[in-house]
This record gives sequence, structure tokens and C-alpha cells, in this order.
Amino acid sequence: MFRYANPTRFMALTSVLLPWTIALTVVSFAAGLYGGLFTAPPDYQQGETVRIMFVHVPAAWMAMAAYSFMALASLVAIVWKHPLADVAAKSAAPIGACFTFLALVTGSLWGKPMWGAWWVWDARLTSMLILFFLYLGYIAIWQTIEEPIRAGRIAAILAMVGFINIPIIKFSVEWWNSLHQSASIIKVGGPSIHISILWPLLVMITAYTLLFAVLLMLSMRSEVLKRRIRSIRIAKVEGFG
Repeated sequence: MFRYANPTRFMALTSVLLPWTIALTVVSFAAGLYGGLFTAPPDYQQGETVRIMFVHVPAAWMAMAAYSFMALASLVAIVWKHPLADVAAKSAAPIGACFTFLALVTGSLWGKPMWGAWWVWDARLTSMLILFFLYLGYIAIWQTIEEPIRAGRIAAILAMVGFINIPIIKFSVEWWNSLHQSASIIKVGGPSIHISILWPLLVMITAYTLLFAVLLMLSMRSEVLKRRIRSIRIAKVEGFG
């Protein structure tokens, strides 16, 4: 974990990984979208509306995965003082917020024909909305506190405390009366989705994961460069002082 704590090593590693990860992302999206839009059959209950699932489900999964990554990185930053951990957490937040927003929007688009309403105060919908606000709060901390060490510490505490919302999202359909269906992919006895719909869905989840990796590496590289520039400016000011 600490081998690439050196920003220079991290920059060198990501410069090699990025082209391959971008290529895999493009291929995965092409295959997943083709399977979801053209080869997957309409659902016997949802009809063509089921195709929203190929965008909505991966977005919802990645919204939770990105926040989990952010909380873990924050823990590493506080406990082990990993020099790139808070960079990783800070970089993941806007990406996760976008995934969460996409999940909420596509969920509303699916909910209108299925439930007859754009929004209902369903347990999962409400907890996903709370997740979006947690992302915004985390981002706001970094934007309003200029001193990076203090901002990182406060933001890390919020990320770790807010993680309690992730299992609430995951198990809300089992703990409360919910309009959402229960788990249909990861469940005892295997997936309950037909293979013609399952494979493009899994490919799209892979594509979203790769997209997160690409955006995270790009954002972290940008943050590392910003911090280098900030350090140079501070050194110059102190030198003139």
C-alpha cells in the first residue's frame, strides 16, 4: 500500500495504467450498451422501461462503492498517515456525487411509469438522497477550508461517520416496506435475472467501475500537481520573506 505513497511513483504508475484502463472502459461500455439496448429482450412486466436498469443499477452500485472507497481512504489517511490517501478520498467525492445524481435521476425516470410518480419517500430513495448530501457536504469542506491538513481531517471524519448510510441503503429493502425489489444479482441461490439481461448488466457494472478508476486516476494526478504548485508558491513566498 505504501509502495506508491511517493507521488512521483504514483504519477509514473498511472501514466502507464491510464491508456489501458481507458481502452477497457470504452470496450466495456460499447459491449454493455449494445447488449442492454439491442440484444436484451423487453421485460414481461416493465417492457422497454427495463433498459433504464442498465444505466441506473451500475450508477447506484458505484455511488455506494465510491463512498465506501472514500471512507476507507479517509481511515487510511487518519490512522496510517498515507500521503496520498486524502488525495484519493478528495478525488473520489465529485465522481461519486455524479454517480449518485445519475442514480437518482434514472431512478425517477424509471419510477414514473412503474410507480406513477417521479419521487416517493421510499427508504432506499431517501437514503440515496442522504448519500448525495453527504457527498456535497464532503466537497464543501474541501472548498471552504483552505488549509489542506485541517480540511482533510474534518472531511475524513465526515466520510467515516457517513459510511453508516451505506448498509442502510443496501438493506433498506429488507428492513422496511420498500417499493424497490430485493437483491436479484448477489443472493443465496444465485441471480434471479435471466442471462440475456444479466450479462449486459454485469458488463455495464464493469464499465462503470473502470470509468471510476479512470476518472479517479486523472483527478488524483491533477490534485498532486496542484499540491506541488502550491508547495512551490509557498516556498517562494517564504524565500522572499
